[in-house]
Amino acid sequence: MNPLYINTPLIPSRPLSQHLGKEVLLKMELLQPSGSFKNRGIGHYCLKAARDGIRNFVSASGGNAGLAVAYSGRELGIPVTVVIPETTPSFMKAKITAEGAEVIVHGKNLNEATLFAQKLVEEKSGLFISPYDHPAIWDGHASIVHEIARTGKKPGAIILSVGGGGLLCGVVQGLHEVGWKDVPVITVETEGAASFAASMREDRLVTLDSISTVATSLGLRRVTDQAFHYSKTHAIHPFVVSDKEAVDAAFRFMDEQKYMLEPACAVCLVPIYKKEPLLQQFSSIHVILCGGNVVTLELLQKWKNEPLT
Repeated sequence: MNPLYINTPLIPSRPLSQHLGKEVLLKMELLQPSGSFKNRGIGHYCLKAARDGIRNFVSASGGNAGLAVAYSGRELGIPVTVVIPETTPSFMKAKITAEGAEVIVHGKNLNEATLFAQKLVEEKSGLFISPYDHPAIWDGHASIVHEIARTGKKPGAIILSVGGGGLLCGVVQGLHEVGWKDVPVITVETEGAASFAASMREDRLVTLDSISTVATSLGLRRVTDQAFHYSKTHAIHPFVVSDKEAVDAAFRFMDEQKYMLEPACAVCLVPIYKKEPLLQQFSSIHVILCGGNVVTLELLQKWKNEPLT
């Protein structure tokens, strides 16, 4: 067992099951120590690197990944530097700093922050911890499926959100490792950040010109190559939803189940709330509630009141 993440419960959702007319179970990754599934992949990568003698971690993040690296570094006694773009909310900077990491604000977007962070690696004699694009990260995320398998509850289908594709890679890898190659995955993105759906539609890796979404944790212009590879070898059904649908889902879930979700996590609930016809063919639905910290009640209310599309 990796000490940098916890086994999370798989719980039935009565409201969602009644709404959809079939069993819906929630994998509660929002309960991880840093508040998101990032603890798994990043924790696995950081622990492996520490055992290999790495003594400094560098990351670039808009929030959740940087927080997971900072948490991992503090637990392992390894210094961490996180580069965040100017668009990162001040409360996220404070959370990362509270974990003991050095936080540097640089760049107008995550791409610019990442380039700067990669230049710091040599200066600090450290290791760049990607938020999503490394086999060790996928290994860590695969543990989600192994935990589900130990419950004996085989999913009819799994719903998850896609940003850079690290969670998708880990889940598909895990499905293959436990012998569940026949379990399809339903991916969900917002319209302003739907690089994976675009790649599947055009049958090539698509790099978006820009990102425009309140679900900022999904804001990668291109998914990892491995995610696109899995779209060729595993049954994956992409869905794209609006920002408004994501925010409305977050409010509805908070009202029904008393958990506050980032829009980047709440997107997974939209196909259920919309009773998408595709879902009716599956015996049960497992939703990976990936969690996330880039949200406050004030922000949700602000988005609710904006004219989102």
